[in-house]
Amino acid sequence: MEKISKDWRNDIYDVFKDIGISLVSHIPDAGHTPLINLCEKDNNIDVVTLTTEEEGVGLSCGAWAGGKKSALLMQSSGVGNCINALALPNICRIPFLTIVSMRGEWGEFIPWQVPMGLGTPKVLEAMDVKIFRVDYKDEVGETVNAAANFAFNTRKSAAVLLSQKMIGAKQFKNG
Repeated sequence: MEKISKDWRNDIYDVFKDIGISLVSHIPDAGHTPLINLCEKDNNIDVVTLTTEEEGVGLSCGAWAGGKKSALLMQSSGVGNCINALALPNICRIPFLTIVSMRGEWGEFIPWQVPMGLGTPKVLEAMDVKIFRVDYKDEVGETVNAAANFAFNTRKSAAVLLSQKMIGAKQFKNG
């Protein structure tokens, strides 16, 4: 009998529910869309669409001050927009969790995505964000759970980097 596996984004949603995430902010991204849709259908999770990624850092910090746990969903190309904002959770010891869909890696066809894809881990580490990388779909849930527990138990910042190899390289076809 063939095993039917659920989409790995459901694993992230399950972790969000288990640890009590009640606010999810995001920049629209195809890699995160199924997760965003799950969160939008949940009456216990507020979903906020951002105009720029650094807004999500401030929103997460404000949510924590108001007694809520949150997560920011973004693409690696947006990490550079957050550099200055990432000082806030670091200095104020506010737990911060972000799930980053990577670009500029496996099978990338847009040269513009490559520099930030390469720089994302270094930028996050420079801002004292603990990196948790996922290369295989069956490791998503346990990795997001480990990152979330790290962030909320230590009051530090954590980023889960979802590899482009796992997500799948985007392809645009002519005609």
